[in-house]
Formats: sequence, C-alpha cells, structure tokens
Amino acid sequence: MGCAGSTQSKGEENTTRKLQKPKPWKHTQPITRTQLIQMRDEFWDTAPHYGGQKEIWDALRAAAEADLTLAQAIVDSAGIIVSNADMTLCYDERGAKYELPKYVLSEPTNLIRDG
Repeated sequence: MGCAGSTQSKGEENTTRKLQKPKPWKHTQPITRTQLIQMRDEFWDTAPHYGGQKEIWDALRAAAEADLTLAQAIVDSAGIIVSNADMTLCYDERGAKYELPKYVLSEPTNLIRDG
C-alpha cells in the first residue's frame, strides 16, 4: 500500500511579492507621451542584449504595460522573483538580474499631455 503524498511545494509563496505602482517621479525635464513611448520602446528593444532571457523580458514588458492584477499573474506564471515591489528590480529562477527604469512602469508627474 502506497502513501498519498502532498504535491504542494514548499516555500513557493515566499518568492512572490505583492506588486505596487512605483512612487510618483519626475523626469529631468518635462516630456510628452510620444517621447515617453519612444523611450520605452528603445528600452525594451535593447534590454535583452544586456543579459537574461528574452522570455522573461517579454513577460516583464507585458507586466509593465498591464494593470497590477494582471501584472501579478504574469510575473507569477513566468516564475519572476520581484525584489522591489514596484518591479524596478527582478530576478529569474536562474538568478539573472532584470532592472527596469521607472519610465517603463509609470508616467512622470511632469508628463506633457499631447494636444
């Protein structure tokens, strides 16, 4: 007779941190939404070249562009370890580091509304 064991993994809950929006921040000079989008696109285009896995970068981008509930689900399912609750510092399961600038996570307080 076999003994039915629990399939629950230990410590899995400890690696997930509840996501929060970054604190309000100001860009060095007022920028337009168009400029902000351009900065974000440039970051996401170049980020994978600095190391880490492309799949993790893609998941981080999706999470950064989603609302908090969806972002939480994305990082959890991708196995991303969120070191800073605002997602500015994350790690993957292999220990690779992913640093995200605030401008990909939220808008500056001095954003110029286009038109």
